[in-house]
Amino acid sequence: MKAVIILFLILTFCILSHSPLSLTYASLGLELWLNKMVPSLLPFMILSGIMVRLRLTEKLAGAIYPVIGPLYRVRRNVVYCMALGFLCGFPMGARVTADLYEREMITRREAEYLLAFCNNIGPVYFCSFVLPLLGRRLILPYLFGMYGIPLLYGLALRCTFFRDLSPVSAELCSCSVNTAARSKPFCDGLLSAVNESVQTSLQSMLTLGGYMILFNLLNLPLHILFDKEPALFAPLLEITGGLSMLGNGLPLFSLLALSFGGLSCIAQTYSCISATDLEISDYIRHKVILTLLCSGFYLSWFLVSPSSFLL
Repeated sequence: MKAVIILFLILTFCILSHSPLSLTYASLGLELWLNKMVPSLLPFMILSGIMVRLRLTEKLAGAIYPVIGPLYRVRRNVVYCMALGFLCGFPMGARVTADLYEREMITRREAEYLLAFCNNIGPVYFCSFVLPLLGRRLILPYLFGMYGIPLLYGLALRCTFFRDLSPVSAELCSCSVNTAARSKPFCDGLLSAVNESVQTSLQSMLTLGGYMILFNLLNLPLHILFDKEPALFAPLLEITGGLSMLGNGLPLFSLLALSFGGLSCIAQTYSCISATDLEISDYIRHKVILTLLCSGFYLSWFLVSPSSFLL
């Protein structure tokens, strides 16, 4: 508690004593939120919220279930969350997991399993922003490091710590809930789902924006202390703003920071699951493990083919 008070006093003093600089950092967080996060994330949040509330997620997952379902031995709702978590990008994995769990469409164990590996940086963001920023020419090795490793980690978890998941018994639980949900007329249910999804998605987006502003602002004391942009520490606080400051100076560090996600991503994930009994500490532990596995991958790449390393 004392540390929080001290941090509050330091940050308040820095804002008052260096107002133009504090405005720059706050504006950076606001600009990234408005120009990057809102247009890329809000539509997916609204559409997914509607599908979850109408309980259509199992049908949507049907196209990829024949491949993913038997491999990971999970239900359709779990496959739906995996797909959105990997394709739509952070924090959709956590958001959809919480939505499905709150409506008893997945079990607590399934939610814990999904949080372990399905909340990652989105591929559109990674390919259109990160790789050009870092000046990397190769594509596939970085895609494997960012997405292949979590997929393999999820498969390993399913065969070890989460081998107790039972698709049959969980499916029965979901079916009983779905029957009750269908009692409402479809038109009323659709309008209600749209209204609720838009409201909750906007509220979530405002919360995420606040986190982005706050964690970019935390760079201010470090900037004042070192008399320059804290480029090395910035990605660990807020990943997008930090990468913009760091540029292509330390590509390996940036890639590992992306695997971890930064403190802002952890706080945003907490905001997505805070209404549930899911533990943020479990999420952090798995993120650390994934970062270590990613480090091992890049070390192996360097040892096997040093001439192509980080091209």
